Amino acid sequence: MADEAQLAIHAGPPAFPEGPPSWPKPDDDIRAALEAAYADGSWGRYHGPHNERIRALLSNLCGVPYVWPCSSGTIAVELALRGLKIGQGDEVILAAYDFPGNFRAIEAVGAKPVLVDLAPKTWVLDIEQVAAAASQQTKAVIASHLHGSLADMPLLRRLADDRGWQIVEDACQSPGATIGGRPAGSWGDCGVLSFGGSKLLTAGRGGAVVTAREDVLQRIKIYCERGNDAYPLSELQAAVLAPQIMKLAGFNNQRLVAVEMLLMKLADLDQLQAMSWPATRAQNCNSPVFYKLPWLLNRNSDDCSAVDFEQQRSQFLAAIRAEGVALDEGFRGFVRRTNQRCRTFGNLSNARRAAANTVILHHPVLLEGTATISRVADAICKVSRELWTH
Repeated sequence: MADEAQLAIHAGPPAFPEGPPSWPKPDDDIRAALEAAYADGSWGRYHGPHNERIRALLSNLCGVPYVWPCSSGTIAVELALRGLKIGQGDEVILAAYDFPGNFRAIEAVGAKPVLVDLAPKTWVLDIEQVAAAASQQTKAVIASHLHGSLADMPLLRRLADDRGWQIVEDACQSPGATIGGRPAGSWGDCGVLSFGGSKLLTAGRGGAVVTAREDVLQRIKIYCERGNDAYPLSELQAAVLAPQIMKLAGFNNQRLVAVEMLLMKLADLDQLQAMSWPATRAQNCNSPVFYKLPWLLNRNSDDCSAVDFEQQRSQFLAAIRAEGVALDEGFRGFVRRTNQRCRTFGNLSNARRAAANTVILHHPVLLEGTATISRVADAICKVSRELWTH
């Protein structure tokens, strides 16, 4: 039956025979920055003007005075934890559905991860569960803004202040987003950013820690100093980031308009469940940013180890990619991690469902025109309806 469904879907020409839009896109300002770095020799220096400029631009973007550029968003999380003096015997709470590097960063500093569930119809941790999951060893929370969902940072900030906890705010997927009228990354004791090859701000690799605390910055600086900075962002990487930061707000708004259009066109599609859009956009003066646009497959098993899950999601993704639409699976999360590596709170039902059922649309297509967005919507409808009606 599955083979027959595939044949039915692919009977006509694909919606995007040329394949999905590429990333990063050509940009004359980035080319000029590369040529200027070559001309003045700064591309090959340990220290130069570009990192200093990036510090100033990111400080303005995130609304905090201190910025530490580094080699990746993953190491930025670890540096943030070290800067906050999180270490052996401490516990750090995070969502059971999150980027795998965040779990490993906690382990890297000698602390123990504590897993809580996602808030319903989102891909961010449930703040109400954080307090219930805490113990005397709890010292910090990692709050990641994932797939356009924004964590309730005002509530988490109040909770952390009452309990004496510290917050690492992972804004790697959401540079330029606002929460409660403040920039993403400014609510935490530390915020972290990523400049990986697929990110909204890309230098191929790289990241940054942002903070309002000078003591945290100083501890990070001391840890990184090994005769030279052990985890640097190069001058060449910094040079290409600067023009992107200047254009970020415009591109983020363009993606947001495309997301609204796409979700409206797919609103009646029973096979896919979108994020809790009103709670994400309208409440608390929030403005989300979309690195990935997510849905849950409603027909799938919630058991992320089930054969049914593997077959149905893999079949759906293969069919939609054949249409030239860049959909992929989400994170596997941590729901199958053993109690030797972490402590869990509750049954993590939302995180289990997210691990089993999340599919995500990559952001480059969101910068295309309305005709392309309509073609994406038509392709998703075609695959969803035909695949699951045979």
